[in-house]
Amino acid sequence: MAEKFSFYREEGEEPLSYAPLEEALAAFTDSDVPLAAEAVFVGEEEIRRLNREQRQVDAVTDVLSFPALSLVPGASIRKKDFPFDVDEAGNLLLGSVVICTARAREQAEEYGHSYARELHYLLVHGVMHCLGYDHTEADEKAAMRAAEESVLCSIGITRERREEENGK
Repeated sequence: MAEKFSFYREEGEEPLSYAPLEEALAAFTDSDVPLAAEAVFVGEEEIRRLNREQRQVDAVTDVLSFPALSLVPGASIRKKDFPFDVDEAGNLLLGSVVICTARAREQAEEYGHSYARELHYLLVHGVMHCLGYDHTEADEKAAMRAAEESVLCSIGITRERREEENGK
């Protein structure tokens, strides 16, 4: 269990339950240093620009992750391994997660659940990328989905039948 987990974000941003999510992520990770991630919410134009510049994909997407460290999924995170990556507040910054609010609203409608639920999912998905998880191979995807579900279920956010049918 991490000492703590926190998000760097602007107050009054999107409707997320940050405190329970931070507690769930702290419980999920094994770390001897407080962890942090940046949460950024943008429109379609900005996410498309980032996607084009960073991934050479000229399209709007729902979430982009920018990991600050190279981590192994599920491995312990030790301060001694990242002595120069701890910020002035004593946190180890995992990276940034950028969420397109317009896509989140569209996907919430498409999958038949709330906007807040979609934002929580996208933020957890992005943090999992910052923790080293990926979904390019079937076994990686299964491990990542299990990790996401573990965190989301611990704060009472569960998948709905309609999402499973649509492959989300």
